[in-house]
Amino acid sequence: MASESHASTPLPTFATANLVEPQRAKDRHWHYTNTLCNINNTKMNFKILALDNKNFDSYFELSDSELTKIGGKRMIVDENPGFPCRVSLEDAKIGEEVILLPFEFHKTESPYQAKGPIFIRKGIKTKELGINEIPIMLNHRLLSYRGYDKNGFMKTAITEKGDKTKYVIKKIFDNEDIEYIQIHNSSPGCYNCEVRRY
Repeated sequence: MASESHASTPLPTFATANLVEPQRAKDRHWHYTNTLCNINNTKMNFKILALDNKNFDSYFELSDSELTKIGGKRMIVDENPGFPCRVSLEDAKIGEEVILLPFEFHKTESPYQAKGPIFIRKGIKTKELGINEIPIMLNHRLLSYRGYDKNGFMKTAITEKGDKTKYVIKKIFDNEDIEYIQIHNSSPGCYNCEVRRY
């Protein structure tokens, strides 16, 4: 299993220069900047939630053969960034022990129930983020933001650079039908964390 590298191909943005139609490019830049300012000025708050370490501590007591039986794998980190831990919401350091295992990250009765691979660091406690705080590990990744309603149905999805996370979260939560957001790494598609209104 390859690590979840931070490398990505930059996507065009509204601010990209348009040599053929400079006025349209200027108008799009103004619209993007104005929208960003308006969203950042709203009073809507959110909180990003890490996974509970208590659900994963026992996996580190298993032998390699026992892990294999449940689809898990013990690994030693050999690059940073590249092994984002869903408990600490930080990239594991080189030399650290992690376990890669399948995890049901979207438990719902809707068709959007989902399960996928996640990394967990050894001996790490759950990260408690502050209101509107963005973990650094999201900043250097291309991300997929998926908004769900109270019944677990996906209502919107946006792909954007991680340094725009706060803007994208508030943009999605502008829709009152959205109950929560799940953030994934765009290229490998792996689950990162969940966002709730606060």
